[in-house]
Amino acid sequence: MLGTIVNTVCIVVGSVAGSLLKSRIEERYQNALYNAMGLVTLALGANMCVSNLAKSSYPVLFIVSIALGSLIGTGLDIAGRIERAAERRGATRLVHGLTTACLLYCIGTLSIVGPVLSAVKGDNTFLFTNATLDLVSSAIFAATYGIGMVWGALVLFCWQGSIYAVAWFLNSGSAIPEPMICEVSIVGGLLLLSSGLAILGIKDCKTINMLPALIFPVLYLLLFS
Repeated sequence: MLGTIVNTVCIVVGSVAGSLLKSRIEERYQNALYNAMGLVTLALGANMCVSNLAKSSYPVLFIVSIALGSLIGTGLDIAGRIERAAERRGATRLVHGLTTACLLYCIGTLSIVGPVLSAVKGDNTFLFTNATLDLVSSAIFAATYGIGMVWGALVLFCWQGSIYAVAWFLNSGSAIPEPMICEVSIVGGLLLLSSGLAILGIKDCKTINMLPALIFPVLYLLLFS
């Protein structure tokens, strides 16, 4: 768990540092950072999606996953519930940032394979690398959205801690098969693209409603792979 703990602490430190920096940045520069984060999110999402599509053996799975996930999320009105709660606290913008940050922190090879290697082989290289990246990105996010971004650390800890626990219990380096990582990354890339569009004010696709889409690649591969 050392790698996950370090990764979590790095997000907390980065978020605190970024929030302190936010109070010293003029509003026009904060808006510039906001737009920059939108463009970066679009680029990262596109890269994650395209690079993994080339390796996918199930080219239709991500389409079905996004469609079903959107239907379920819309039916449950996940985005509406969260946005109404955020509006009461004046934190609507924070919700968009936190959703994007958690996707960046949690969806990707380093954050998925890292806990498996840590549990099975005691190798924290992936997690330490991820921690370095998250330290920088969390500081930028917090400078844009504020101290509320620190909640991303808790999400990451639960995510990586769950993967670590499963891998440790199974004592298997293949606890998370590569095809599963690939398919989840494609869906995650699309969700990041959706977040980027919302941040830039181009189109609010209600990314939060699409989050259940991440479940379907896992279920499909567990049942039929």
